[in-house]
Amino acid sequence: MIKKKTFSLVLPAYNEELNIRKNINEFIKTGVFDEIIAVDNNSTDKTSFEIKKTSAKYVFEKQQGYGIAIRTGMSFCTSDYIVMCEPDGSFRASDIFKFLTYINDFDCVFGTRTAKSSIGKGAKMPFYLRVGNVLVAKLLEYLFIGPTLSDVGCTYKLISQKSYKQIKHKLKVVGSELQPEIMIHLIKNKNKIIEIPVHYLERKGKSKITYNFNSSLAVAIRMVILIITLRFGV
Repeated sequence: MIKKKTFSLVLPAYNEELNIRKNINEFIKTGVFDEIIAVDNNSTDKTSFEIKKTSAKYVFEKQQGYGIAIRTGMSFCTSDYIVMCEPDGSFRASDIFKFLTYINDFDCVFGTRTAKSSIGKGAKMPFYLRVGNVLVAKLLEYLFIGPTLSDVGCTYKLISQKSYKQIKHKLKVVGSELQPEIMIHLIKNKNKIIEIPVHYLERKGKSKITYNFNSSLAVAIRMVILIITLRFGV
C-alpha cells in the first residue's frame, strides 16, 4: 500500500521463460504492489514453472491473444489501481514511481516509449515502429479529442479501479490492438489522463507481436481499423 492506496500489476506472458521470473522479482522489489497477476497465455515453454517460483498469482488463459490475456488478468485485480506492463524486460520496474506522482491529479497514466528521454541503454526502437506508434496515437488523439498522445502501443499503464469498472464490459479485443481500445474508452468516459515517458530497454528474445516491419504494419492496420470503427461505427 502506497499513499493509502493499493496496487495490482498485470503481466501477460506467452513463452517468456527467459524474462518472467526476473521481471516479477524486480516489480516485487519496488514494494509498491499488493498483488501481481501473471497470466500464462497458453505458453509452450517453461513460463508457468518460472511464474510459480515467485509470489505472483498464477493465472492460465487458454485462449490465445494479448488482449484476452490482459483482460483476464485485470478481472482478477482487487486493488485501487491497476498497472499493466510487459514481462519481457523492455520496461523498468522502478518507473512505477513516476506513475505514482500523478495519481492524486489523474485517473489514468499512460507510458510512452517514443520520447528521446525514454530510450535506455542498449535499446533501439526501429524507426518505423516509433513513427507508426506516434502517427496512430495522433489519429486516436484527434478523432476522440483526447489528451496529448505519442505512443499507441505502450503497454505500461496505470488506471484506477474505478476507471476500469467503467469500461470493462466494453473491452472486446482479443489480440494485440487492445491498448488503443482501452485508451479510447477511457477518453470517452471523460477520465483525466496524462501520458509520461518511461524507459524503453533492450529485451531478451524477440517480440511476438512487432518482430519485423511486416508484423508491425499488420498491428498498425488493425489498430487504425479499430480506431475508425469505434469512432464512426463502420
